[in-house]
Amino acid sequence: MATFKKKFEIVGHGIHSGETVRMVIKPSKTRGIVFHRVDMNKKVAIPALYSCVGETKMRNTTIGTMDAEHVQTIEHLMAALMLVGVDSAVIEIDGAETPILDGSAYEFMQKFLQVGVVGAKLKRIIVKKEVVVTSDEAKKNIPVFEKLKFWILNKLAGRKTSGYVKLMPNDGKGLNVTATLVYPDKIIGSQSFSYQFNQTKAAQNNFLKNVARARTFGKISEWEWLKKHGMGRGANEHNVIAVNAKGDGVLNNLYWKDEFVRHKVIDALGDMFTSGGIIVGDLVSYKGSHALNNLVLRKLFSNPENYEIVEK
Repeated sequence: MATFKKKFEIVGHGIHSGETVRMVIKPSKTRGIVFHRVDMNKKVAIPALYSCVGETKMRNTTIGTMDAEHVQTIEHLMAALMLVGVDSAVIEIDGAETPILDGSAYEFMQKFLQVGVVGAKLKRIIVKKEVVVTSDEAKKNIPVFEKLKFWILNKLAGRKTSGYVKLMPNDGKGLNVTATLVYPDKIIGSQSFSYQFNQTKAAQNNFLKNVARARTFGKISEWEWLKKHGMGRGANEHNVIAVNAKGDGVLNNLYWKDEFVRHKVIDALGDMFTSGGIIVGDLVSYKGSHALNNLVLRKLFSNPENYEIVEK
C-alpha cells in the first residue's frame, strides 16, 4: 500500500452545483481511498469502490447513497491517484462533488506529485478470463425516470448508445486501455486512443504528457439543458470542451484534435481504480460509459475464476 507524505487540501468548485468545495486529503495506514462528508455525518465512511457506486447516469461516477452521504464525479481524482500510485488515503470533503479544477486529471496529479508519496506498489488484480458488458445490459436496471433523462441528453447530443466494455487477460505487465468514440459531430467523429499503465515512471510521464490534460466535454445544447435543471452550473470554458450547436467546432481551444477520446481514457482509468488496485489486463471500451465501466467490474468480481489478486 502507498499513501501521501503529509496532509494537504484542494479547493475548487463542483461542475454541477458550481459551489466551492474543499477537500482535505490525509495519509492513511489502512489500504483504501475513503471519503467523509464533513458537511453531513463525518463518521460515515464512503469507500471509493465499484461496489459502492450509487449512480453513473449523469456521465460521472458517484459513490455512496444518493439521498444521504455521497460524493459525485470522483473519476478524475481516482485516475490521478492511480497514476501516482496511492491506494490509501482519507479524504474529508465539505460538499457533494469533488472539485472539477481544469476538467481533467492534470491539476490533481501535479498537486499529488508535489506532496509526495510513500509506500509500495499497488495491489494487482489480474484478469484471468474475458468479461464483456454491453449498453443493453447497463440499461436494464435504470429506473424509468433516469432512462428518460438519459434519453434526453443523448437526443440533445445526437448520440446512440450501442457500446460495450471488455476486460481480457494480457501479458500480466499492466493495464492497457483502448478507447473508441463514435459521435455524429464532425469535430469528434470516430476517434481511438490507447494508453498503457504499468506503474513505471515512464508510464506516468507518458500520461502527464499525452493524456492528463484532456478535459471533459459536451455539446452546448446539453450544457444549456443541464443548467436549466440545476446541473452543470460549474462548467465553463476552462474546464469543459464545449462543442457548438452544429457539431463542427468548439467554443474553446483543443489541446489535441482527439482530446475527446483521451479524456475517455482518464474516465476509464479512474473507474478501474475503484477496483481497489490496478487491473492487470486489456480494457477495450467502444462507445463506453461510466455505467459500463462499473458494470464490467461488477461482472469481473462476480466470479472468483475471473481474476487473481496479487498483494505484492
